[in-house]
This record gives sequence, C-alpha cells and structure tokens, in this order.
Amino acid sequence: MFDRYGYDFRNYARASIERRARSFARKNGYDYISELIPKILRDEILFEQLLKDFSITVTELFRDPLSYKELKEKVFPILKTYPFIKIWHAGCATGEEVYSLAILLKEEGLYEKATIYATDFNDEALEIARQGIYPLENMKTFISNYLQAGGSDVLSNYYFAKHDSVIFDKSLIKNVMFANHNLATDSVFGEMNLIMCKNVMIYFDKELQNRVLNMFNESLIHGGFLCLGSKESLMFSEVQDKFDVVDKVEKIYKKKAEISIE
Repeated sequence: MFDRYGYDFRNYARASIERRARSFARKNGYDYISELIPKILRDEILFEQLLKDFSITVTELFRDPLSYKELKEKVFPILKTYPFIKIWHAGCATGEEVYSLAILLKEEGLYEKATIYATDFNDEALEIARQGIYPLENMKTFISNYLQAGGSDVLSNYYFAKHDSVIFDKSLIKNVMFANHNLATDSVFGEMNLIMCKNVMIYFDKELQNRVLNMFNESLIHGGFLCLGSKESLMFSEVQDKFDVVDKVEKIYKKKAEISIE
C-alpha cells in the first residue's frame, strides 16, 4: 500500500491494523487478508474504502472537556501576549474539536488574530469538517462538554438546527485552513504557538510516536504549547527533555527555550 499509494501504516499499532484489516476482509467476502492484497493494489476504489476503515474518526465537540478548561486557563493568557497566533490541529478527523477550539478562542477574544491549520489524511472526514454538519442527537453530550470546558456563552448561539442535524456557523472556520496531511509521511508545519493532537498517537507504535513528537517539537516556537490526548504522554519519548509540563493530568506541555552559551 505504501509503494502503490504512498500511505504508510507500517508503524501503526499492529493489533489495531490487523483487527481493521480482518474486519474489512470479512465485510468484502474474503476469508484471509492475503486474498485482499491483490484486490487492494489493483482497485483504487476498494483501497479508498479500506483507507476510511483505517482512519480513526472517533471524536466529539469538546471531547475531554477539562483539557479545554485548562487550555483556557493556562495557555490562552500566554497566547494573548502575541500579536497573532498559529495553531496546528493535527489529526482533526471530522472537525468537532476544531469547532470547539474556535468557539473558546472567540469567547476569549483570540479568534481574530488566530490562524488554525486543521489537518488529517482522510479527505472524506475533512469534507465533513468543512461542512460543520453533525447529528442533532449528539447535542446533549456536546452542551454538557461545553459547560465543563468553561464555555461562557450559550452553545446554541454557534449553530442552528435543521431536520435531524445541527449546522455550525461558518464564521467559526473563516480563519481555519483544512488540509490533507499524513503524520506518518509528511513534514513539519513551522512556527506554531499551539499544537493539538489528541487521541491520535495511541494508534502508533513507539517509532512513529517519536517521529511525530519530533515533528511537533520542530514545528513549535520556543515557549509554544503541545496538547495531547488523555492516554498519551511525552514520558519516555525522545523529546521529553525539551518540554516542561504545564498540566500532567490533561497532557499539556510547553516547549523549553533554548539556552545559548556565549
């Protein structure tokens, strides 16, 4: 798949990939993964279907709400000291967490000077993110998350309901650039003040985790912030010593300034 299409899953957690590959094989009438291989290499449509199965799009608005609360209280005051800010939301999936961040930035008066780069390797998920249309049935959870995250307005002010869906205000993404970016193969985004990559690296092996964390380190300005998911950490990584811990529980880190020796 890497040689044929350029998508590199070789350093994803093996158990997760094997489980998804076997499920996809069964769903398409194959008893063995080996039967699937020649089909995948010849049939681009089938490969795109497999790619969707390999892409993890589990997310929600203000997921892990306390991490947003800590961002608001411990990171945003520092971001307010900059004339403009650049934020990379890596592995943004279908975009709910991008809208979450945009809402809090608006409420804190930071949105107008912010540029958010929202990336994922799944083009279909990115299109859902651009549209900002989500099932109405999820809103009870979203509203609860918003309140726990320290939201200071009423969440319904940011969307309107239509049929069984909610459509988020397009003003929330006017400063958002959605782009295809693969953490396993693509390169650095430079000069970021904040990088958010939550619950993505849990699917990577140690080698790929280190690759991604090194890329984040290179992408951040000195004093920039990195926010990971609840089951992720810089502990035992190659870049552990390059960051200070801002919040151990919510996995927020600050890149250390380089000390120059005259």
